[in-house]
Amino acid sequence: MWPYHPELLDVPVPRYTSYPTAADFGALPANALPAAIEGADGDVSLYLHIPFCDKICYYCGCNTGAAGRKQRVASYLAALHTEIATVARLLPDSARINRIAFGGGSPNAIAPEEFTALVEALHRGFRLSEAEWSIETDPRSMTAEWGRAIGEAGITRASMGVQTFAKHCQKAIGREQDDALIGQSMDWLREAGVTSLNFDLMYGLPFQSADDLADSLDHARVLGADRIAVFGYAHVPHMVPRQNMIDASELPGRDARFAMAAQAYDFLTASGYDAVGFDHFALPGDPLARAMRSGKLHRNFQGFTDDSSPVLIGLGATAISGFPHLIAQNEKNNGRYRMMASQGLLTSSVGIRRNADDQLRGGVINDLLCRAETELSPCLKARHGAAFAPFVERGLAVLDGLRLRITPEGLPYARVMASIFDSYRAQTAHRFSSAI
Repeated sequence: MWPYHPELLDVPVPRYTSYPTAADFGALPANALPAAIEGADGDVSLYLHIPFCDKICYYCGCNTGAAGRKQRVASYLAALHTEIATVARLLPDSARINRIAFGGGSPNAIAPEEFTALVEALHRGFRLSEAEWSIETDPRSMTAEWGRAIGEAGITRASMGVQTFAKHCQKAIGREQDDALIGQSMDWLREAGVTSLNFDLMYGLPFQSADDLADSLDHARVLGADRIAVFGYAHVPHMVPRQNMIDASELPGRDARFAMAAQAYDFLTASGYDAVGFDHFALPGDPLARAMRSGKLHRNFQGFTDDSSPVLIGLGATAISGFPHLIAQNEKNNGRYRMMASQGLLTSSVGIRRNADDQLRGGVINDLLCRAETELSPCLKARHGAAFAPFVERGLAVLDGLRLRITPEGLPYARVMASIFDSYRAQTAHRFSSAI
């Protein structure tokens, strides 16, 4: 069992899928993203955002809307096709696409033939260097036709939003789905050729007990998920108005949340999964576990990944592009995105230029979250070394010269320790989710 020090978890911190984080983005000149794409070289990854779901869950903080408005969906997809062509023209021949990910929302909320058309457009527009394809799925909108489309696209990695198997918790968060539906969706994905299948689960849900979480974890294990991500529900209705549908008085408290996170870690590691950070788990043969063991694990806007590409280009509303020197986010408003992208314009207007200090600190944060250790520069140790005293004194970290290491007992405090190197936190008052 992890040692519990609630005073070290009091301050909410970012998840650090980038550094600087989206909370620190500001205005960018219109030519920043086109110039970065034109200068890309070598391995490049693509992310396509599909901001639609058949049903909108109360807990969800993603940029998504109902897929029932067919004209709106068709207009969005037309703009996305144009954006694909625009980016393909800008990207130099020396760039090779080696990863393509579809996320959302729920990509399988659109029609299978609409998805196939996007896949064909990517093949036409880009040089695909034996690319690996992945997709996020909602079991409530999976069909046999969707399974065939995924197979024809050559997708080998998929993530399924399960969240919980407890019926009363499903009802409380607006995501009701029976076990048979999840099992059938798994069968379709496996038949399609998916060899790495992730389940997203959550703790800290309304009415959720330790027994509820144990049952969900065991279901995921028995069903044979290759990866399991166990996220703490972030209740931030001031940022996500739909979360007002959730009764905050029924949410587990801070102590119970910590116990649930520890419970998930203990259960999954005892069940043969390798821990990737403190909230992701993968079977030893899965590419994510292999990357973790070999020191090649990274973190990007999709979370932990074995993708080592230095460039990720985001397509679609809200999608974020990352380069060593630049982070740029596409227009969040669906209507403005459609209007701009359909005219052949790139829609990013916010982001941040990453200077040398940002890149140094970002590397340290990535090391801590992905490898639980890092080598500090003398400057960073001089500025921040003293802040680790509370963690060192409790056996959660070891600071030996310039080498900083998070101990196994310190894993749940990794984001808090990473935030010590975040120079923007002292300048902004943005509110984040709980660190556990």
